[in-house]
Amino acid sequence: MPQPKTLVVIPAFNEQEALPGVLKELAELAHDPDAPRLDVLVVDDGSRDATADVARAHGALCAQLPFNLGVGGALRTGFRFAVAHGYDRAVQLDADGQHDPADIATLLAKLDEGADLVIGSRFAGDNVTYEVGHVRGGGMRFLRFAVRLLAGRTILDTSSGFRAFSRPLLEDFAHDYPVEYLGDTVEALLLAIHRGFEVTEVPVSMRTRSQGVPSSRNFRLLYHYVRLVIVLASSAHLRPHREGSS
Repeated sequence: MPQPKTLVVIPAFNEQEALPGVLKELAELAHDPDAPRLDVLVVDDGSRDATADVARAHGALCAQLPFNLGVGGALRTGFRFAVAHGYDRAVQLDADGQHDPADIATLLAKLDEGADLVIGSRFAGDNVTYEVGHVRGGGMRFLRFAVRLLAGRTILDTSSGFRAFSRPLLEDFAHDYPVEYLGDTVEALLLAIHRGFEVTEVPVSMRTRSQGVPSSRNFRLLYHYVRLVIVLASSAHLRPHREGSS
């Protein structure tokens, strides 16, 4: 049986320093006969550096946006590309080197078992070593509580940016995907649950950023958390459409 067509979508904003290492690791997977076959699409989200040139030089497909849309907008672009070009599934991978491409196979295995959205969790499993600061950690605990309250589900890593998507969910998100910061993680998670898609999470390793500078600082995080509270409160009337979704 032929393997499902899989697209790795990498949203990238000014990531010319970290991106080569990520693309090199993905290319090395191609030499492993047991690894899934992957196509790679870098969505250059209006970068002011050579991100797009780096992507193409390393053999990746590249969609170059004329201005910065944020992670959600870049992902929607990737989802539309995946649907238009007949991909059966997609994986979201960060451009900063924090995600280990070797864990992609773990996410895809859950899709093969019937899941629609698989979250690579920093906090699942028995040996959790990932540490966060007080502001971010408090925000994560709140988001975990909010998802449990609004969806009746406990998701340990609601803001993970390492995810795998089934074809049906790709078709849904290609037309309707939150574009605000944290909307691309928490809001998208709630949308998937409320629309009856099968959601699960698996433990993955998380590394420190290899190069470059994070795009969000504490004061910006505070703004985004406040915005998200308003959005979540406005969607509190939503409930899962399908019985038995988990």
